[in-house]
Amino acid sequence: MGRLRNVNTTDIPDAIRLGCRTMSMVFNADDNHIPFFCSQVRPEAMLGFSPYASESHVPGRHLNALLNAGDAIGIRIDDETIERHARALFFSYSGPVPLPLNRSEIGGPLVNFLSHNIREGFHGLFALVKFRNSSRARNLAEASIHAIFKYWNPEHGWDREHLERKYGLTVFEEQNFITGLGRAIGPLVKYYRATGYAPALELASVLKEKAVNEFFTEEGSYDVEIFGTHCHSTTCVMSSLAQLADLTSDTHLLNRVKTFYDRGLLEIRDALGWVTDYSGSDASCPDAGESNNTGDIVETALILGKRGYAEYYHDAERTLRCHLLPSQLRDVSFIKDPPNPGDEDGKRDVANRHLGAWGFPAPYGHETPETRQMGFNMDIVGGVVGSLCEAYRETVRFDKAVHRVNLLFDHENETIKVESPYTHPALRIRTKRPGALYVRIPPWVETDNIVISGITGVPQYTGGYLFIANPPVNQAISLEFNLPLHEIILNHRTRQIRTRFRGDQVVAMENFGTNLTFFEPL
Repeated sequence: MGRLRNVNTTDIPDAIRLGCRTMSMVFNADDNHIPFFCSQVRPEAMLGFSPYASESHVPGRHLNALLNAGDAIGIRIDDETIERHARALFFSYSGPVPLPLNRSEIGGPLVNFLSHNIREGFHGLFALVKFRNSSRARNLAEASIHAIFKYWNPEHGWDREHLERKYGLTVFEEQNFITGLGRAIGPLVKYYRATGYAPALELASVLKEKAVNEFFTEEGSYDVEIFGTHCHSTTCVMSSLAQLADLTSDTHLLNRVKTFYDRGLLEIRDALGWVTDYSGSDASCPDAGESNNTGDIVETALILGKRGYAEYYHDAERTLRCHLLPSQLRDVSFIKDPPNPGDEDGKRDVANRHLGAWGFPAPYGHETPETRQMGFNMDIVGGVVGSLCEAYRETVRFDKAVHRVNLLFDHENETIKVESPYTHPALRIRTKRPGALYVRIPPWVETDNIVISGITGVPQYTGGYLFIANPPVNQAISLEFNLPLHEIILNHRTRQIRTRFRGDQVVAMENFGTNLTFFEPL
């Protein structure tokens, strides 16, 4: 087989649409259409059941993503897709206590409880309440919050003896609070925004106190012995704290998040937003990341940018262009369906069902020199699509008669049209309503060399933005500037990776002879 290049996109709505297609094809016909969690495409392709995640984890991620996508970009989501995910989510809450549970085997009872999955449960319930006005989801979410207050406290954790003795559950021990219940802060914030249900904000605040007192401390450091090796838990709690700070206008909490972003996060990420999947020193595949983690970086950076730190919009855009969008699986020609004498659904049409997925990419491609197996766990596509929806919403913003162009992607809505300098000869903007215009200028642009046409007067540069007080309505403004070529070295755990950019877009990268790469080789 010759070298394969993964075809990538810089179009956020296109990536969202393809991800939504993937999430509509994950159901196991041999298990009442409960979604698959496990994914393997090499050495033998298959989709499979997980006793820890299938019904309690995947539906919540996917409902949050699918219904958000319908709201953010107006895509129509098939009703049957939503119904199947909702049915699986409700099933996971149908055990003896209103917490998301799993079966040990297909056809068995709901007996496995991992607090890790509470985040995903609340994400699904939130989405059904906000976008489908589901009274069943509302009742379950509020009963679940009550159950958490009853069976968990910050000092002693879960009342395992009661849950196991009274309800017959198997309660799995998490590494720590961050890999367990702490993950739920973000969807609790979303639920409160959607409903105003005070106990949701109360629980989020209780969880926040434990998170900042014991983990996200003033020093902003990262210690694997404290946070645990599952990096998505660290990044999703980081983004959750940013969401809570944004909701409550808590400057102190936002600064705590910013300090961790600037310091501790650097221990597990690179300059392009790649984040290691596993931070233990015994990692067998040190270049393997996880796309969920990168999505959390983007969501956190967007909040920091919205709160006045324009340089974080720059980090979000570079992360989107250079890693998150390129790492969507778009070439599935290497995936072959396995022998299937038993006609198992998990072995049918495996390549097509993976098209549009995200997984565990290296900065340069889906394969690494150490790779022996390859998979794309089905929950990850939901996490990334949810993050892309937030990026799409924040690309441009119109508020109080002020237009803001925060990310330089192609974008058009009822208030503005933006043509990206990466897909057009210049950055072109046409406002459709009266109002001042702020356009974020990347830090590598020499402002004296920008050629501006379509306005009168001299614009101002302030806080990382070009400010035009009174742009003409329905007339194009053009900003021409160079997208300079430059190179950097990504310092990873076992190798250095030479990378060439054009502006904030990777054009070539070392790939160490691997296949399924994202960029031209260096």
